[in-house]
Amino acid sequence: MTARRFSQLDVFSAQALRGNPLAVVHDATGLGDAEMAAFARWTNLSETTFLLPPSDDAAAAGADYRVRIFTPGGELPFAGHPTLGSCAAWLAAGGSPRTPGVVVQQCGVGLVRVRRDGTRLAFAAPPLRRTGEVEPGLRRLVATALRLPDDSIRRLVWVDNGPGWMAALLPDAATVLALQPDFAAMQSLKLGVVGPHAAGGECAFEVRAFVPALAVPEDPVTGSLNAGLAQWLIGEGLAPERYVAAQGAALGRAGRVHVARDGADIWIGGDVATVVQGQVSL
Repeated sequence: MTARRFSQLDVFSAQALRGNPLAVVHDATGLGDAEMAAFARWTNLSETTFLLPPSDDAAAAGADYRVRIFTPGGELPFAGHPTLGSCAAWLAAGGSPRTPGVVVQQCGVGLVRVRRDGTRLAFAAPPLRRTGEVEPGLRRLVATALRLPDDSIRRLVWVDNGPGWMAALLPDAATVLALQPDFAAMQSLKLGVVGPHAAGGECAFEVRAFVPALAVPEDPVTGSLNAGLAQWLIGEGLAPERYVAAQGAALGRAGRVHVARDGADIWIGGDVATVVQGQVSL
């Protein structure tokens, strides 16, 4: 075993213990798939990441580091809060980006840019791999899993940027917060739900994310889902070009996801608080 630097952070909250926790193993060279998966199961967090040097091709394209992202149930090609948290951990450990002001992360979906947005970090939403309305058979399954009548689901679309998300637009934030899903009925779905708050408040939308097949029945705050939602909602004129989404209230959290369109890019930002720094033997 090797002593490796270890960080635990809270993402999408400036206040520790109110966002989504992330475990980061630095200098993960030499660890195999099984060892990474076992450690992710042990942390039992929604995601654990492992920092590695970029591949030669990615480094030539400007990548600063490579990250592998594991849930307790398996590896993901991309996830949002691990992107922001891994970048924060890499910078705190002395990482210096090749391009001033922009960190380039290599992960399973390719290269993802991360930049400073005031006191926050923000990543550029990666392209959607699948879009469009969800087929009727899956729509019936979603309604059953959410314990909702079909007409309560205003829209049900694919917003898949790697993990496989679909998204249900509900009438309002109160409906989102009142959900008590049937996780057994949800089966292998990766399902996000979103509903608007009343105008004039801090947050424009309430979001929840359900992924029971990955041993994470409800994710506290979800960057990849919010990235897909933003691309869909802004693209169809259902959301302004800048807004804040709330997530995590059903789990006693207070996550805040800051969304901003800047030209062709949509940036997904949040605060990151460091909770633990030390070493782990792996």
